[in-house]
Order: sequence, then structure tokens, then C-alpha cells
Amino acid sequence: MQQLTPTPNANVLVGPDGFSDAGVYRIDEDTAIVQSIDYFPPLVNDPFLFGQIAAANALSDLYAMGARPITALNVVCFPDKHLELSVLEAILNGGADRIKAAGAAVLGGHSIRDEEVKFGLSVTGTVSIKAMVTNRAAKPGDALVLTKPLGTGLVTTANRKDQCLPALLDAACRSMATLNDRASDAMLACGASAATDITGFGLAGHAREMADASGVTIELDASALPILPGCEALADERYLSRASHSNRAYASSSLTYESQPDPPRDVFLYDPQTSGGLLIAISPDRVETLLEQCRSADVPDAVVVGRVSERRDVAIVVRA
Repeated sequence: MQQLTPTPNANVLVGPDGFSDAGVYRIDEDTAIVQSIDYFPPLVNDPFLFGQIAAANALSDLYAMGARPITALNVVCFPDKHLELSVLEAILNGGADRIKAAGAAVLGGHSIRDEEVKFGLSVTGTVSIKAMVTNRAAKPGDALVLTKPLGTGLVTTANRKDQCLPALLDAACRSMATLNDRASDAMLACGASAATDITGFGLAGHAREMADASGVTIELDASALPILPGCEALADERYLSRASHSNRAYASSSLTYESQPDPPRDVFLYDPQTSGGLLIAISPDRVETLLEQCRSADVPDAVVVGRVSERRDVAIVVRA
């Protein structure tokens, strides 16, 4: 998209330029629509659960910008010669379950035959232009709050190898299927400066995008990172996906270590997440209120993981 010549349009508030989570188009003086899309192959064997995770992941881009989801369209690739259509029905029902929980409506979608199952959604929401949150306005002095634990990439990779404990897999799946709606509501109520959701580029990758978009440096405390219980045992080369290595390469060109964290915790900086939490930049005088609102809204893992500082020669500084 960076190579395309943008079409000038005064109503495009956020387009493909930069590092934003979704596109934003103004429809009147007060309101804009927010649009995003995501789809991928199954991460789990249960088709209904896969549908839930895919939908929660797609909706997360809207929640990161403070938008309220209103509609969704299914995007389906399915090998109908090899799998029963009941599998596809379960996937679609899983997606519809999360769309319904978000208060939105599934309007239809599009499907094609393929050799591999892939599923996701194109999602649309509305947002007050004055209240809209982007990843472009983090301010020096802001605290950084992460609302979900890390580790889903390691868990799903280990699960594909049949080497993940059932309790850890269940915890990861619950996290991935959980909407970021309550975290988004808390963020809006507390007047966050900026936010992004943590997905395929991992914490370091998305933090770098926020830092570059905002013109700041982000400082991350590795010891403070929330981790899925028991997941540190999987922080091993056997369970690192290709994305984990590419995320490290992407982030490392503008990242420095002020002090070296333990190897297991370092891995979680680059672990690709599916339907991960929100990374929220907020004024330090409001951070405790945000954490309290998250806890009262059943977002128990929200925790301060770092801070924002004036721009240095790197986008990210990591401390042990």
C-alpha cells in the first residue's frame, strides 16, 4: 500500500499512509466510519472457537481507535471437496457469536474455494471524530498500559506440534476470543493519548509503529510484561514462528537494550499475537484510574509496561 499513489479526498482522516490500525472516513462534521479487515488460517482445531478468535481479532482494530462496531462481512476460503460444510457452518457461527457480542450485524460476505481454510471479516464501525484515538499522538511522559497477556503465538505454535498443556491452551484461547470492547471503553473514559492493538507484529513491532507515528521513543520494561501463566516454558526456539523472527528483525533496526532482560522474557517482545490486547498511552495522572476501570470491567491483566519519552535515535528502549 505504501507504493500506491493516494487519491486526494478531504474526508479521509486516516488512510493507508503511516501505521494506523484502521482506515477512517468522515461522513459528517461529528462522525466517521472506521474500517478494517483481517483473515488467516485456523489456529485451533475447534471450528467454532476459530471463528470466535478470527472475529475478535478483526474487531480489535476498531476498538483500538475507540470505534463502535456496526457491521461485518465474512471473508471465507474453504476446501469444500475435502471438508464437510458443517465445518464452515461452525466457523461462521463462531464469528457471528463475537459480532453479536459486539452489538454489530453480519451483513453477508464472500467465499471462494481454496486448498486451505482461511477465515476473517471486514468490519466497520463508527466513531466520534473528537473522541477518536489513533497511534499518532503518544506524548512524552505518558504511561503505557497493556491490557492482555502475551504468548499466544508461542502457544498456538506449540499446539500445532501437540506440545502445549491443555490448561495453557485454554487460557490462550479465552484471551484470543475475548473482545477488547471493555478495554476500549475504559480507554475512552480516561482520555487516552494514543493506542494500538497488539497483533501480528508483536509488542515491539506495534510499539515501534506507535513511536514512529507519534515522533517519540517508547521505553518497555521487560520484567513488567504480562505473560500467559505457564507460557515462559515455551519461550524456546522450537516454538518460535517465522513471524517471531521477522518481528525481531523489523523492530531491532530501531531498538536498543538499556539492560538485557532474561532470554525467556525477551522472546515475548517479538511473539506475534492474535487478538492481543490494547497498548494504551495515557497521562501519568490518569493511569491509576484507567487500571481501576479495567479491573472493574473484568480486564484483570491490564498493567503498566513502560512509558513514553522524547524521541531519541531509536524508537524503542528495552529495560530488564
